Amino acid sequence: MKASPMEKTAREIAAHLRESGHIAYFAGGCVRDIVRGQTPKDFDIATDAKPENVQKLFPRTYAVGAHFGVILVLENGFQFEVATFRSDEAYIDGRHPSAVHFSSPEEDAKRRDFTINGMFYDPVAEEVVDFVGGRADIAAKLVRAIGDAAQRFAEDRLRMLRAVRFATVLGYKIDSQTWDALVANAASVNKISAERIREELARIFLSPNRMRGWDLLDSSGLMRAILPEIDAMKGCKQPEQFHPEGDVFEHTRLMLQFLPEKVSVPLVFSVLLHDVAKPRTAVVDETGRIRFNGHDRIGAEMTEEIMRRLRFSGAEIDATVEMVRQHMVFKDVPKMRVA
Repeated sequence: MKASPMEKTAREIAAHLRESGHIAYFAGGCVRDIVRGQTPKDFDIATDAKPENVQKLFPRTYAVGAHFGVILVLENGFQFEVATFRSDEAYIDGRHPSAVHFSSPEEDAKRRDFTINGMFYDPVAEEVVDFVGGRADIAAKLVRAIGDAAQRFAEDRLRMLRAVRFATVLGYKIDSQTWDALVANAASVNKISAERIREELARIFLSPNRMRGWDLLDSSGLMRAILPEIDAMKGCKQPEQFHPEGDVFEHTRLMLQFLPEKVSVPLVFSVLLHDVAKPRTAVVDETGRIRFNGHDRIGAEMTEEIMRRLRFSGAEIDATVEMVRQHMVFKDVPKMRVA
């Protein structure tokens, strides 16, 4: 596979570090992609060079996380995170370690989230450096936490959503011990920022494999914690003549399969939330029929509340809310005539 301009530049940075007497490996997601035979979208570099040494070796750098050993290197119009091998002390805020210690490649690998993301690649020897069994788990199509899964999730609760995202996007299973820890800790996911939650949710539901993501979010308890309004759809019955598929929750789930592979945030979230007000508006009329009067209007209001809570952009909120407000119009499309 021919190297992209970005990969060539990453190799040049690693080579310069090596020529200066340092270890330099590709790290993280780019190695996962290389092992899977995919073209990486970006390249991170791990090294034993201290941050101040990295800054001396390259003319254009930014200390984006020098406290954690991370320097941004700008070369040939690309930017690369160059991080010093480190080990972390206890995490005090569910995201950041209280202190870091510069360490060895093996210790650095063991602090990472999942085995599939914990490998290094030596661009000089053209070899994968794997201390955590990542290659075996890629072969087995398995998302497995490195070390103690509960500890990994306690360090950064976003990792629970990342596990679901990787399983969704890659089509992998989640290792049983990792899954058990995820389920046990799912209720704590809201301790992280809404912006970080939103970003992972969007990646999950923008994936063509989004029904798998829905099922994992549901069965893990993450859906209940993040989107209780969707969880409330369970058991909300609908008229069988119009909805033989079952309750509102199952109806919404099945709607996902009718979406095209590539979707926008407003489209997929309008599908997720179009019937969000049905549990709140459900009544049985004098004929015994279940009705949801005004669920489109109330659903639009609820959609705006939910998307603001998750810090979506104003443009995404406006487009999604309008689609939810107007979604009942589409049922009459087959009856319409061409003007």
